[in-house]
Amino acid sequence: MAASEITVAEYLLIRLKEIGVDHLFGVPGDFVLGFFNQVLKSQVKYVGTCNELNAAYAADGYARIRGIGAFSSTYGVGELSAINGVAGAFAERVPVVVITGSPATMNFRTRPLLHHTLGDYQIPMRMYERITAASTQLDSAETAPAEIDRVLSACLARQQPVYISIPSDVVMMKCRRPNPFVPPTHARSDQEALAEAVKEALGMLAKAQKPIVIGDVELIRFKLQNEFAALLEKTGLPYVTMMLGKTVLSEHHPQFIGLFEGGRSRDYVRNRVESAGCVLQLGGLMTDFNTGGFTTDLDDAKTISANIRSVKIKHHYYENVYLRDFILGLTEKLSRWDPAILEIQSASDGCVHRNTESFQPDSLKPLTVKRFFDRMSHFTADNAIVIAETGVSLFSASEMLMPAGATFLGQTFYGSIGYTVGATLGASIAAPERQTVLFVGDGSFQVTCQDLSTMIRNGLKPVIFLINNDGYTIERVITDRSYNDIQPWHYHKLVDVFGGGLGLDVRTEGELEDALARAAAADGLVFIEIHTGRLDCPESLVSAGRSMAKTNHLD
Repeated sequence: MAASEITVAEYLLIRLKEIGVDHLFGVPGDFVLGFFNQVLKSQVKYVGTCNELNAAYAADGYARIRGIGAFSSTYGVGELSAINGVAGAFAERVPVVVITGSPATMNFRTRPLLHHTLGDYQIPMRMYERITAASTQLDSAETAPAEIDRVLSACLARQQPVYISIPSDVVMMKCRRPNPFVPPTHARSDQEALAEAVKEALGMLAKAQKPIVIGDVELIRFKLQNEFAALLEKTGLPYVTMMLGKTVLSEHHPQFIGLFEGGRSRDYVRNRVESAGCVLQLGGLMTDFNTGGFTTDLDDAKTISANIRSVKIKHHYYENVYLRDFILGLTEKLSRWDPAILEIQSASDGCVHRNTESFQPDSLKPLTVKRFFDRMSHFTADNAIVIAETGVSLFSASEMLMPAGATFLGQTFYGSIGYTVGATLGASIAAPERQTVLFVGDGSFQVTCQDLSTMIRNGLKPVIFLINNDGYTIERVITDRSYNDIQPWHYHKLVDVFGGGLGLDVRTEGELEDALARAAAADGLVFIEIHTGRLDCPESLVSAGRSMAKTNHLD
């Protein structure tokens, strides 16, 4: 092999490392073993998971912390087991690189009835094309470098998953060494449309009484937090977030007033948003959970909605106006409001549900969900990664005032139960120096519990709180039937089964205090099983259940 040549696998691994992928999650299978052999020789560390779905969830959690993630599995049975995890990343705009080890190129032409195949060898790739920003099969060493660069650029530019199929005979083919990776450039806005959008927005804001800003998920996905912070600093305007945008900035920011979720919001937050003379909504996705079951009462005549590639003001649509350019244009032109007329009541003064007063435990009192999360708001450390599973955990933790510098993760739009076990693995690998706290329900945990063992195997130290409320409470609040029942486990004993960690069982407030003291002294994974009532859940989840029951004609 000439000094100027490397293998296709090496090329791909060098590129992954360049764009920020230091770990590759995966499950072995014969078609991917040649590629995995090259991974073991590379600077990208392989992290084996118990199944492919959790590998996809882990790559998603890793990407939300590090900016991009990747996983690899074998063709057919492996990649299709992972497809739901990739669908969630696609829906929530998380950049994940999917790498499939596939049969040799000749097999794609002759289509023998190999194991793991479907007769038509293109079916898996066609399925992935529906949930990825770009896809490719690396058919030759000559075209592989350009295809790898094209697909990885799309992943970064679109902030969505991409798919790369690498046939087993292409893995060791020789190709040119890569030049330094050139990140995709920001697309340029239509300058005339941008100028008109900024001018109209400035006119609305100038006339408005007590305007307010909503910061949401696209600010996070497209890394616009600094631009958002500069706008707030320049104007002094108060802001809220919705569930998807939680912790876009520190929730201890003096202009943050709380979580806005339509009719499920705290009174001050809802009234402040709905009475604002102008609402500047940046990067918002109007999903059902984000909007409190579509109960946001925003007047179109008073709302400026800017998304990643367009701006809507009243009934005017400005296409090819990019969110970053729009924020910068407003920031340049706007002046600072007089704080006296804005009536800002900061979240730390009580606009967020928790952490507003010291917690005094009643030692013998059985734990409730509210009391547990009241206590958690004092337990979680600054700069923590807080992960909450769909259901009681998500709806409770989203109402917490997060500590300074915390990152909040939840699959708030796609809502696949079990997501957070894999995501916790990924987030803990991505930032082992940060405290990672997981809140997960017993029903969701049973779906993906195996990779608790992968956390232990890799020496990770998350604190996991399993809320044992005897089944699928999120479904019970929609309609309570026997299909929401599950087999009860002794969950806290699983750390012994899986080979390490501290497992604790908690039923009272006093036992919780003892468990937290032991957790603070532990040097490893901590798993605390919390027992609560079957239908003990926050009112926001009950409200969501009513909405879902009505939508699905179950009321």
